[in-house]
Amino acid sequence: MTGPDDQHEQALLAEGARRVIGVDEVGRGPLAGPVVAAAVVFDPACLPAGLADSKTLGKARIDQLAEEIAARAETAIGVASVAEIDTLNILRASHLAMMRAVAGLAAPPCHLLIDGNLIPRDCAYPATALVKGDARSVTIAAASIVAKSWRDKEMRDLAQHFPGYGWETNAGYPSKSHRAALENLGVTPHHRTSFKPVHKILWQGKKPNP
Repeated sequence: MTGPDDQHEQALLAEGARRVIGVDEVGRGPLAGPVVAAAVVFDPACLPAGLADSKTLGKARIDQLAEEIAARAETAIGVASVAEIDTLNILRASHLAMMRAVAGLAAPPCHLLIDGNLIPRDCAYPATALVKGDARSVTIAAASIVAKSWRDKEMRDLAQHFPGYGWETNAGYPSKSHRAALENLGVTPHHRTSFKPVHKILWQGKKPNP
């Protein structure tokens, strides 16, 4: 199986787009923690070797590549909080995080390459949505790696303050041990109360974990 390439970026550059930005998010599925997006723009001559969809890489490789990307590319992170996820829904919060990442870049983009099948409704720039974009576009793959590395570190930090949920290894995803901890320890302020497993525990009257 071949990895992502730069054909989409090169086509846009050939059309005159000087700043082609890859955008991706991580953290739609977890029961806890924020959703995090990254925006990345490369000099095409400075692509790190081994870029791939972050879901296919181990943690050590993700962190290593994230450092290489940060050294060679312009990057920005955007975050949508648990409160925003519960208020807006996870899709809209993901798009909010994406647009915050884009806004954090030093200069506006000429064109966005966005992972998924939807362009955020408040996107003010030319954009292309690429289904499975993290496996097709090197800049989207890079964005997925940067976002994944940042979010995993955030969840490891949160795990220090809320031990027992296994966030240092499950990153807030609904593993068997995480679900058991929810039942036994209760719901923390970092859990997404709009997600069914968490909402169910609150509805049953389980004590929150302050």
